[in-house]
Amino acid sequence: MRFRQIHLDFHNHGSVKIGERFSKHQFQEMLRLGHVDSINLFAKCFHGWAYYDTEKFDKHPGLTFDLLGEMIEAAHEIGVKTPVYINVGLSENLALKHPEWLARDENEKTFYDVGFKEPGLHTFCFNSPYLEHILQLTEEVVAKYDADGLFLDIVYPKACYCHICRAQLLEEGKDPFNKADNMELAERVYANYTKQLNERVWMIKPNLDIFHNSGIRAGRRDMIAMNNHLEVESLPSGGWGYDYFPISARYFQQMNKRLVGMTGRFHMNWGEFGGYKHTNAIRFESALCLAHGTLCSVGDHLHPDGMMDPIVYKMVGEAYREVEAKEPWCMDVENVADVAILSLESTAPEHARMGLSDTGAYRILQEGNILFNIVDLESDFSSYKVIILPDRVRITETLGDKLRIYVQQGGRIFATGESGLNVTGDAFALDLGVEWVSVNPFRPDFYKPNEPLPSFGEGSFVFYSQGQKVSLKGGTELGYREDPYFNRSLHAYYFTHTPNSRNNAGPGLIESGNGIYLAWDAFEDYAENGSLFVKEVVLFALNRLLGDQKILSTNLPAQGVVSVQHQKKESRYINHLLYAFPVKRGKDKEVIEDITPLYQIDVKLQLSETVRRVYTVPQQEELAFSQTGNSIQYQVPVIDCHQMIAIEYDEL
Repeated sequence: MRFRQIHLDFHNHGSVKIGERFSKHQFQEMLRLGHVDSINLFAKCFHGWAYYDTEKFDKHPGLTFDLLGEMIEAAHEIGVKTPVYINVGLSENLALKHPEWLARDENEKTFYDVGFKEPGLHTFCFNSPYLEHILQLTEEVVAKYDADGLFLDIVYPKACYCHICRAQLLEEGKDPFNKADNMELAERVYANYTKQLNERVWMIKPNLDIFHNSGIRAGRRDMIAMNNHLEVESLPSGGWGYDYFPISARYFQQMNKRLVGMTGRFHMNWGEFGGYKHTNAIRFESALCLAHGTLCSVGDHLHPDGMMDPIVYKMVGEAYREVEAKEPWCMDVENVADVAILSLESTAPEHARMGLSDTGAYRILQEGNILFNIVDLESDFSSYKVIILPDRVRITETLGDKLRIYVQQGGRIFATGESGLNVTGDAFALDLGVEWVSVNPFRPDFYKPNEPLPSFGEGSFVFYSQGQKVSLKGGTELGYREDPYFNRSLHAYYFTHTPNSRNNAGPGLIESGNGIYLAWDAFEDYAENGSLFVKEVVLFALNRLLGDQKILSTNLPAQGVVSVQHQKKESRYINHLLYAFPVKRGKDKEVIEDITPLYQIDVKLQLSETVRRVYTVPQQEELAFSQTGNSIQYQVPVIDCHQMIAIEYDEL
């Protein structure tokens, strides 16, 4: 797979003319301008139209030639790869012909709650004859064209209450309107779809690369296995924000599959004609991919007339020119981490995708320049110095055994809120130096640390999230709780909440031989409220647990991004440092426009190898460094959006 990809959407109503201005020369010229080395081309759009010479299916009525075939030929002539896009989940023209194939919700409405009198999208049920329809279309495309892979869109397990699914569940003696029964069938239907499609494609072209774009949750290793590679679709200004991609990448990079980070050129969202983000945003988002060990992809939408947009490819070219120069230092890398966040999303299906607790944990560690991964219940914990259990990780017997072995081998735990409690939530299942008393009836309440906080000094600090009342059981108190005079209910105290009563209401931060416990849902609190003191309390605990064994220390400001990737085959580490931060524009858009350079950033790394060379990438300018024992120190002269530092070492 290639580093510099374009995902070229092409979804068109049947009433428009298609490809009237398509030019092989202009198409190739734009790919060269954009420094593009792979482009996802379209065989079928969500309207259901084919953009190739099909023998069995509905070619777009406004297309008079084989657009897909000509694009593949043109791209291959200049060495650009061409995976092919098929929209599997949607076929608007087919929905009118076969409404009985549509998926239905529990109220028997079509998905997205639209009828046929208004614009909207209708998803199909893979338990219906539609499955064979889409399998045959895919077979036709793969047999007819020299595709370099398949990108299959709008596919995921979805509970369906159509007549076919209802009949099958009744035949199996199950309740069609029981959500658990229905979702269990949905999982089987989806697994059958991926199995059949993969097998039938590979009978034509063995081992052709296949990706099913399904928004895989952390912990769904079964769905990960259904794909040859993984992609993280994340348009920051299109509703995903700038948290979504790094959180996903920190998990998926460990899955031993090639990983692509997909952003878009759009200011708003997919399919926005005449809408563009700033070039600096594309530069930063591409650099963010490299810093997280992924390949890069930028989403575009071709105009119906077939002309590639020069604004897009000039903008993308500025970013991809930089990526091209950095590629040799970004291949076959592993993320280096001190800490693992056990994703709350992965511990139980009821937890929200990218929920507040996971998001808050990611933000604090990134802003605190702590190297981390995000892991699931099947991950190997042994390589991490600290495992974070964010806010609501209840301890099953299996997880408890795994964490106890981890602690016995020298690992430490940092748990917050309900984390560490048993599945019924009435006692701690882990030895964290405390005994559970009750859910704290006061909310909000206050934390009084024993040591002054860096930005504030001594004081009492309000936690808005839910707290737990605990007592010491072998642990050491590092700070205690204070109750308010009363909860705000019938009685109100000014606008916000009641003041602290300055009582000692029991321990709030407790250290034991197994780790540190903080008695609030601190990560949710930080994601929701952004209180600086919450971050400082968490970082105090983590730095205390890591001690002088922390791999990286730097004075990079909180808005920066830092990572260390290990290129074992090349005997070097790559230190990525980024600095560009989004501002709010409009109602809810995160926008990057200006990038301010940073100067003289100090970095210290703890590495076991003997370092022989430190230099900037791709400039290859030598940097002075010192090594004392395992400690390597150097200064980065300037960070202009993204700077990579290569640390080459001698083999032990």
